[in-house]
Amino acid sequence: MTRGHLFVISAPSGTGKTSLVKALIEKDPTIMLSISTTTREPRAGEVDGKDYFFVKKEDFDKQKDNDEFLEWAFVYGNFYGTSASLVNASINQGKKVLLEIDWQGAFQIKEKYSKNQLTLIFIVPPSLEHLKKRLQERGQDKNNVVLERLALAEEEMEKSTDFDYIIMNDDFDSAVRELHQIVNRSI
Repeated sequence: MTRGHLFVISAPSGTGKTSLVKALIEKDPTIMLSISTTTREPRAGEVDGKDYFFVKKEDFDKQKDNDEFLEWAFVYGNFYGTSASLVNASINQGKKVLLEIDWQGAFQIKEKYSKNQLTLIFIVPPSLEHLKKRLQERGQDKNNVVLERLALAEEEMEKSTDFDYIIMNDDFDSAVRELHQIVNRSI
């Protein structure tokens, strides 16, 4: 059996990362999305075990202390982590595994996998003004949170040069096609 491959997709909040990942998985069901664990509250429509594993901070801390996470980070006031055992089992079964995580987690993972096992992909918005509009239109955050996310977006985009690929999500369908090509080229 051939060994699988790990794809890490990172992007500033509001860039369309989650929508791109969903479209990619619909286009190519052989790709498995790893589900992250988080201490944040579920958003409307999110399902535990499907979108995230929603846990209390104490439970997250136990998993972290037991070294159960491949990576973990504190982002926007909440903890997020990726289960090492779930990801490694899937890769060992020959699956293409996709992680949708922030740049901090991507860099942690980059230290643990060889270049032939891992591809880092960063999604950027057409502009910060465009990103601000997206964040405001989705209506999930108060204005002060939108401004905080924009400030962090600039810092995050500076890290994109350390990724293997950068995709601009200006035209959604083109971005999905580019993402699909990268995933199939890297194996």
